[in-house]
Amino acid sequence: MAAIAADPAIDEVILSGGDPLSLSDDRLAAIVAALDAIPHLGTLRLHSRTLTSIPDRVTPELVSILAGTRLRLVIVAHTNHAQELSDQVGAALAQLRLLGVTLLNQSVLLAGVNDDAVTLAAHCRRLFQIGVLPYYVHLTDPVAGAAHFDVDEDRARRIEADLRATLPGYLVPRFVREVPGRTAKTPLWAL
Repeated sequence: MAAIAADPAIDEVILSGGDPLSLSDDRLAAIVAALDAIPHLGTLRLHSRTLTSIPDRVTPELVSILAGTRLRLVIVAHTNHAQELSDQVGAALAQLRLLGVTLLNQSVLLAGVNDDAVTLAAHCRRLFQIGVLPYYVHLTDPVAGAAHFDVDEDRARRIEADLRATLPGYLVPRFVREVPGRTAKTPLWAL
């Protein structure tokens, strides 16, 4: 926290790299309060898969923690398929929308799971139906034991083009890859 407080150029903090909503309410409340106390911070972004795997995590206590901050809140859900987005998930996310939380989604393009425009378009439409905007579709990182999920860049480009032809622009997520050494995600078109 000291490094963040000491650098007025930092406007946004991202809690990710492990799911922040897997923390206890007390621990999460302490982190949010500490960030809220840093005057130059404006936005807190949380990346979470918990909201779709355990929608009951959206409790009155969690709502109270999030409602109690002056920070603009962005929550990025991690879902890959419309089948993950039950009515229960939609109801949990609706509680967060009522707080003014901006809800986004990022996916991973997975061979045999969501590697066609029809499946991805259905996912994007379902996300929008429950108040979430599609944000990113990540190409897989090279991870041992997961190569069978890889979708090559040419196929990914065709899928992205098909989505652009099918969906309104605001529902087309950015196709990206994390490239070692780069400070931000690289759009597929720039690879």
